Amino acid sequence: MRRPRRPGSLALRLALAAGLWVAVGLGAASWFITGVAIRQVETAFDARLLGLLDATVAAVTIDPGGQPSVVRAPAGADFDRPFGGAYWQVTGPDGAIATSRSLWDQTLPSAPPTGRAGVLLSDAPGPRGQKLRLAQRDVLLPGAPAPSRVVVALSRARVEAEAARLRAVLLAAFGLLGFGLVSGVVATVILGLAPLRRLRRALAEVRAGTRQRLDLAAPSEIAPVIAEIEALVAANRATVERARTHVGNLAHALRTPLAVLRNALAAPRPDLAAARAEAASLERLVQHHLARARTAARTGLAAPAVAPFAVAEQIAAALGRLFAERAITVGVAGDRVAAVAVDVQDLTEMLGNLMENACKWARTRVVVRVAAADDDVSVAVSDDGPGLPEGDRAIALARGERLDERAPGSGLGLAITADLAALYGGRLELGRSKAGGLCATLRLSRRGGAG
Repeated sequence: MRRPRRPGSLALRLALAAGLWVAVGLGAASWFITGVAIRQVETAFDARLLGLLDATVAAVTIDPGGQPSVVRAPAGADFDRPFGGAYWQVTGPDGAIATSRSLWDQTLPSAPPTGRAGVLLSDAPGPRGQKLRLAQRDVLLPGAPAPSRVVVALSRARVEAEAARLRAVLLAAFGLLGFGLVSGVVATVILGLAPLRRLRRALAEVRAGTRQRLDLAAPSEIAPVIAEIEALVAANRATVERARTHVGNLAHALRTPLAVLRNALAAPRPDLAAARAEAASLERLVQHHLARARTAARTGLAAPAVAPFAVAEQIAAALGRLFAERAITVGVAGDRVAAVAVDVQDLTEMLGNLMENACKWARTRVVVRVAAADDDVSVAVSDDGPGLPEGDRAIALARGERLDERAPGSGLGLAITADLAALYGGRLELGRSKAGGLCATLRLSRRGGAG
């Protein structure tokens, strides 16, 4: 069987995702800003070239023989140093050419006439393989029969070097910025996940038994998770405690029937009728505690809201028929719509135990009253019987005690109801009713109910 693949580190995935987005974002920004900066450099270069062209045009003259010349070299560039990277060239109306000293014995290439007025910018190879940027214009000089062509060229070496330097600086700056951002993201991820690492260590200590509670201070985003884990740990401990209680109650409950069964079978003449009765009692006890175990298992699940008033009315109708010979009346009053988040079968058993016990001891009347408070719903079952002495009330609810061993007829109903109520976070209180009998008040949580 293939083992499930273990997922990778969350911190690593977050860091890689952040690094990828930073790289993409900074790469796009670097490309855009570098392109804008280089275009600005080239625009400034072209503006300088056009300024030199205008200065050259202003200095061009044509002598009577048709020979062009530039009376003064334009300022802003070295046109006298041979192959220095700055050149001008004038082509007269009859094809005569005048060049700057920097061209020496070379000439500049020129584009064919375009038929349009204005300046033509182009790139072309120059002397000694230089890359040149050319600006040319056709001008009609005074007294000339046709236009003359003026060309000014500058080497691109300097602007390309400037662009390369600018590109390197921007790439280095963005690289450092990206490294800083990724480092910051990694540090943030590591620090941000620190509470989870502390939680993992605390859970390991709880599992190992060296720690009872997580008891961790955490950010508001993690605190609810820790609270839920604390609740889960507490629920598991409560489940274990309930299991121990069930085992103890079962062992205590089985002790007397087993002794009676053993005595019945060990007699010289075995009392088979008594043995069968005790065997049936043992079976009922086992079924009862199995039902308690199932109830304890499902109390961790969400239960639909149920109204105690409606359940009490159904039980009252059944008990009225059961105790018809004694003329016991069972009345239900109070809040009809108050609801509790308890399994309906468990609520039926709790109210059934209380109401049946009241009917057994009542003289004439049993009253069930439902009342809703802010946090819980109370169901008070009162009778007009002899009541229960105050000293026996604690015994009736004590874990592992059976009041019927002291007062026959009391049974396990009260203790069972108290245990069931505790499973749902409620409680059972015993007191004296106004009629002098017992008043058993069941209090359950009002979660999900309407009042």
